[in-house]
Amino acid sequence: MPIMEPYRIKVVEPIPITTPEDRRRWLAATGYNQFSLRSEQVTIDLLTDSGTGALSAAQQAAAASADETYAGARSFYRFREVVSDLTGYQHILPVHQGRAAERILFGCVLSKGMISISNTHFDTTRANVELLGCVALDIPCEEAADLDSTEPFKGNIDLARLSQLLSGPERPRIGQVLMTITNNGGGGQPVSMANIEAASALCREHGVPFFLDAARFAENAWWVTRREPGYADWTPRRVAQRAFSLADGCVASLKKDGIVHMGGLVAVNDPELAERCEMISTATEGFRTYGGLAGRDLEMLAQGLIEVTDVQYLRARADATRYLGDLAKSAGVSIVEPAGIHAIYLNAKRLLPHLSAAQFPGHALACELYLQGGIRCVELGSLYLGTLDEQGRLQSGPPFELVRLAVPRRVYTQSHLEYVGEVLEEIAKQPERVPGYRMTHAPKLLRHFNCRLEQIHD
Repeated sequence: MPIMEPYRIKVVEPIPITTPEDRRRWLAATGYNQFSLRSEQVTIDLLTDSGTGALSAAQQAAAASADETYAGARSFYRFREVVSDLTGYQHILPVHQGRAAERILFGCVLSKGMISISNTHFDTTRANVELLGCVALDIPCEEAADLDSTEPFKGNIDLARLSQLLSGPERPRIGQVLMTITNNGGGGQPVSMANIEAASALCREHGVPFFLDAARFAENAWWVTRREPGYADWTPRRVAQRAFSLADGCVASLKKDGIVHMGGLVAVNDPELAERCEMISTATEGFRTYGGLAGRDLEMLAQGLIEVTDVQYLRARADATRYLGDLAKSAGVSIVEPAGIHAIYLNAKRLLPHLSAAQFPGHALACELYLQGGIRCVELGSLYLGTLDEQGRLQSGPPFELVRLAVPRRVYTQSHLEYVGEVLEEIAKQPERVPGYRMTHAPKLLRHFNCRLEQIHD
């Protein structure tokens, strides 16, 4: 049957309809950086799925009954009960968002010169590691290198490489292993339970803390039930509970699979580690029973963490993203296969072969989507991952030039996705007309948020 959203729409917000002339002027004024656009300048916003979802009626009702007491609010205890049932962890600290959780946990686990190993660290995760004077080392599985492969779990960590590192001369410097589920920086690909189990066993064998970056835990669990032998009869919630049981703790931006606009958590079992985390959280986020969040946020989080493992919700979300991927391919634009669940990743390098890596083809395609149709998105290519010199010129780039179209939860309908497909089709008709870009301002850390560029017209 056709895609059918498993909800009714009760509140609507007008979508800005803009002109090509306005979009050209607005994007040039930002230095061709879509992070600097105002929301009223964007027609379809696929920049991120973080904190951009729509709340349910049950979440809104929960917010209305929230307890805003500073210490010991009942809303915290409901939040803790739901998280404890889901994760099994003994010590749970709410924080305002995922990067705060990373800063707190990493600051307690890592010290200068140490190594954090991951299947793939995402942008703020890497930044929080590097701000401590540490090294963020990515070791994705070999299958991840083939963008066209339909291998089901291309988000996995390379177990052979992990074993080699944990048993090698660098072992004293390894402070943690962080498994990102799903692997956002690796094309939104899921991680298998077998891979999580094996990585957990290796870490326990070598005495290294093993944590989950669990921002999209439910979406990862969905793919496990769909793709991994032995899990077809499991519910997504049961799979998630099993995954959490294999780790020493987790950090999570709950702006993703908490389906809220703000919130995150640190959760661990070790009481001494929990005490250190709580000390930092209290000093920088807030008292342990609110952690920088209002009571209404905690109530909406508790409800969202229940709704997110609903089978009908996850099935519809996966179908919508798959449909968007099919539209892109029908338009002649390759994607990272197989399509993920929170986003599709366009292969800009293949679509724009006339642009060198130094001309930022991923960013060029992202800009063209905005210029042609008011669609905001983000590249994961040379601009984000490349090494630049002092003049902002590319010295070395990643193997891929990708553009992520992240789909907010319960926000856009099938017709919105079809509009995106139509814009992609127009671009793909004459891709050689898409110009390259050069950097004019490049911050040293997280440059994609604040850099400025200009078009190259030869």
